[in-house]
Amino acid sequence: MTRWAEGFIAVDWGTTNRRAYLIGENGDCDREFEDGRGILSVGRGEFEAAVREVRERLGEKPMLLAGMVGSNRGWIEVPYVPCPAGLDELAHGLVRIGDDIAIVPGVSLSDGRYDVMRGEEVQLLGAIASGQIPADCLVCHPGTHNKWVRVSAGRIESFRTVMTGELFNLLRERSILAEVISGQAVAGEAFCEGVKRGLSGAGLTAELFEARARFLLGNLGNDDGASFVSGLLIGGDVRVGLHDMASSRVIAMGRPELTGLYSAALAECGVATDEVDGEGAFIAGAKQIAERIE
Repeated sequence: MTRWAEGFIAVDWGTTNRRAYLIGENGDCDREFEDGRGILSVGRGEFEAAVREVRERLGEKPMLLAGMVGSNRGWIEVPYVPCPAGLDELAHGLVRIGDDIAIVPGVSLSDGRYDVMRGEEVQLLGAIASGQIPADCLVCHPGTHNKWVRVSAGRIESFRTVMTGELFNLLRERSILAEVISGQAVAGEAFCEGVKRGLSGAGLTAELFEARARFLLGNLGNDDGASFVSGLLIGGDVRVGLHDMASSRVIAMGRPELTGLYSAALAECGVATDEVDGEGAFIAGAKQIAERIE
């Protein structure tokens, strides 16, 4: 039995958020926390202290770090594992720091088109290993950078990234649309109208400005702006995903507030969805990787 089998800490360390889970010897998640200490809030030379923060809250256990912490903006840049990739490839590509910290590699695609992911691969492969999704399917993984992932024979075969979440956040924080989209996006009538426009393939930049004009002229209410623009962006996102990887059924994996929006958008295309919580999938994937550490 390795030290990792006696329990470990798994950290999904993203760009803006950090989620940490204490996994006990029996495989259960005993404690967890989430904060805003994403990699962009941690300066160069400060990651050791950020790791100590986690251990102060969850204990002195080995740590498995996944996500953007292994990027060129993170602690140590960990090389990508090329597609097709499964759990064995991820475990083989781990970068060790001492004998009690391991950073998970991301996954890359370079088959004439180029793409990368970090963090989503642990959730995807964990969901397969735990039986939450089939070994052959199409997964939509919404977030800051939404992923459309083709899974085949239990491995990540190919994928496509769409910067929908980041674009929406930039529009909300820094654009002329900030006033229009200050509310909460919900899957109602305004959202579905936006989805239909996004699916149509009309010029996105023109449609975005029209949202401002509609708001100023009283055609788009304060409560509907965020929903309409979110629908517009997600509709365009879905159009890209289904064009590349057509399917009559999609797994929507991630946070419920996001998977619900994508499920509503996919329903406008007549595509059925199954929603999977990303947190449980991440824990399942982390356990699978830890079992492979010698």
